[in-house]
Amino acid sequence: MGRRNFLVDGISGTGKTSVCQELRRRGIAAVNGDRELAYQGDPETGEPVADIAGLEVHGHHLWDARRVRAIAGNTSDPVTFFCGGSRNTGSILDVFDGVFILTVDLDTLERRLDGRGADEWAGAGRLEERALVRRLHANGSDVPDGVLVDGTQPIGAVVDELLRRCGAQLG
Repeated sequence: MGRRNFLVDGISGTGKTSVCQELRRRGIAAVNGDRELAYQGDPETGEPVADIAGLEVHGHHLWDARRVRAIAGNTSDPVTFFCGGSRNTGSILDVFDGVFILTVDLDTLERRLDGRGADEWAGAGRLEERALVRRLHANGSDVPDGVLVDGTQPIGAVVDELLRRCGAQLG
């Protein structure tokens, strides 16, 4: 999709899906990796696995690396953003021209998770998942190295900053 490709990552609740939606609204190529590329697989081999439940879902949340490479290799758009996170990011980092990590404070994170439904990851009543998200927030793990972007800003400002930082035309 893009002559230049960027990853927008961050823990659950930092705004990756909202960024993807805003990029698309502006006519900029964006892939919601958690919805369009994800599957449950073995983090070591990439082989799909079945019957994963609970917190194990998080540990086995992978992106289809072949599809990521194919999308990134299509140069019909000037820039493409891949929004989301996976446990196999390290195996596909080479396709990205840059990595942005959305960050939020704990109060913002809690408020956003409170707004999720019971059927969403770390949503209402999903206490173990929420506890995991809090731990990941506290220790800063589970995301690759990248340029930190304040995800507490209004979504338009977040997207403006991403576009400015990657040199894309504002649309």
